[in-house]
Amino acid sequence: MSGIVGIFYPGMAKPIDPARIVAMSDAVAHRGRDGSGVWCVAGLGLGHRRLATIDVAGGVQPMALPDQRLAVVLDGAIYNFRAVRAELEEQGACFTTESDTEVLLHGWRAWGPDLLPRLDGVFAFALYDADRQSLFLARDRLGAKPLHIAELTDGAIAFSSELKGLLAHPMFRRAADIRAVEDYLGLGYVPDDACLVAGVEKLAAGHFLLVQRGRSRGRAVRWWDVDFSRRAPGRTRDLKVELLERMRVAVRRHMVADVTLGALLPDSVEGAAMVALMAANSKTAVQTCTLGDAPHGGGESFAGTVARRFATRHRDGLAVLEPGAVLDTLTQAFDEPIADGAAARAYTWSAFARATMAVALSAEGLDAVWPVHPRSRAFVAEERVRALMPIGLRARVLGGLAAVYPEAQWVPQPLRVRPLLHALAGDGASAYAQRLAATDPGMRAGLFTDAARRALAGHRAETRTIAVMRAAPARSSLDRAQYVDIRHRLPGSQLAMLDRSGMMVGLEVRVPWLDHQLVEFVASLPESLRLRGQGRWLMRKAWAPWLPRTLPQGTAGAVALPLADWFRTTLADAAAALPRSPVLQQTGWFERRAFVRLAEDHRSGRADHGALLWQLLVLDRAMTRLFG
Repeated sequence: MSGIVGIFYPGMAKPIDPARIVAMSDAVAHRGRDGSGVWCVAGLGLGHRRLATIDVAGGVQPMALPDQRLAVVLDGAIYNFRAVRAELEEQGACFTTESDTEVLLHGWRAWGPDLLPRLDGVFAFALYDADRQSLFLARDRLGAKPLHIAELTDGAIAFSSELKGLLAHPMFRRAADIRAVEDYLGLGYVPDDACLVAGVEKLAAGHFLLVQRGRSRGRAVRWWDVDFSRRAPGRTRDLKVELLERMRVAVRRHMVADVTLGALLPDSVEGAAMVALMAANSKTAVQTCTLGDAPHGGGESFAGTVARRFATRHRDGLAVLEPGAVLDTLTQAFDEPIADGAAARAYTWSAFARATMAVALSAEGLDAVWPVHPRSRAFVAEERVRALMPIGLRARVLGGLAAVYPEAQWVPQPLRVRPLLHALAGDGASAYAQRLAATDPGMRAGLFTDAARRALAGHRAETRTIAVMRAAPARSSLDRAQYVDIRHRLPGSQLAMLDRSGMMVGLEVRVPWLDHQLVEFVASLPESLRLRGQGRWLMRKAWAPWLPRTLPQGTAGAVALPLADWFRTTLADAAAALPRSPVLQQTGWFERRAFVRLAEDHRSGRADHGALLWQLLVLDRAMTRLFG
């Protein structure tokens, strides 16, 4: 993996100051500690920071063909580059390195944008074509690698792997976008079709953008999408066999590297299966490491059993998440705010793993592809209830009940069904959007001033979810829900966490369970097979021959940050100071009194606002770093 930056003038070919490319490249230096390079011609500058994982000696970037008519910078890895290279060599291409990057140059000359469907891997790249006077920007199917784009005041188009690279350009103007603030408060992260810094766009997953000099800039083009509308034929037994084979191929493909490779081993069956398949494809002992939230008690741990069974070289670590350190990590690694405490844990795990490996496979991402999260199964159950009566009748009956049903702290938890009644009274897309919300729309609205509400002009974080669900290539409600998870939550939150946390410490994190061919296959499975056994039945049947018959009880997942306690102790003063935050108050968007009530009600125990206070504190730190 790497960091890429660049400047392109789409009007006239103005000269490029190499020092500006160097400054942008230096801002993302953490993404590539093995080398750097700059390549400039009239009207274009490319910069690269390299984390070498394939062809360590020869894959220096920026890379150009001998005639200097094509040049490219790549962040990522093309796993099938040898097969693509062989096809190009049959057509007469002459290669000078063993690098995966070089196939992009020859592939573009042979196929143009049709190169993209031939690539298996994770990538964001920028390719300059002198003959066409064009810049081609592309991003991988699921959005594992990021790419930020902005138009500068002098007409140039600047791009960078991270926002940091754009901010390093002296002509870039910083201003906050109120819509992205609403998105963050609604979702807990800033999605891929928004940016906290106004004027910055992120090239969407599975899209490319072609900019030609002298022509008006067009829209990004979708070159890949996951299709839930078709179903795979075959009996369950045959589908299980095919699933296992696709998983074996996915793991083998993600192990392509010329440096030390290992695995982040969680206490989960999916992690054990990944390590089992890695061991079957490795001639040497696989490096594994586990990061626990507490010291392991008596007996052999889950990870220890897996490590012994597959003879891995294993290390155990302990995650110590202190509030101040977590905040520092989130603001340093993630330019935009992300409220998920798992982001800090991912960083800690990556730092621990980097001591023994340069590339790590992770078992993350299954909950986006399979309906293993309770949210997905609960939504399917709700949809069955909605199907029993028309929406008009539901709105009158269930909506009426919701209007009179008590909502108070004294109501026992099992009887707090008012949100469920509201959800059943409406349509499925709106209900699922609400399930994804980090903060209730009413609560968010109370944080904003009248000026902020006018600036939002009706924009709500849930709107995109509803629109995408209604237009999804899908057959069922479950299909539509999973489609939204893959299109938005996966690149905007989960993959962003893995990319930034790994890159901060020089670790390339790969996710074989998100291999695009595997994702396409799972999307075609019958809904009954995807739901069975809490979404894991078919997977576990496929993995059964590879795993020990008995495994110790694994953890239910990473321990959540103790936010409620933190904001009554360690972070109580930070919460009390939020109403006086200079960067938040100077926007004129936030109701100071609402912040005071949140902090006081939480500290007194009248309410639990720990999650929302954490969101606001992370937002304050991010905006201070960006605009303070």
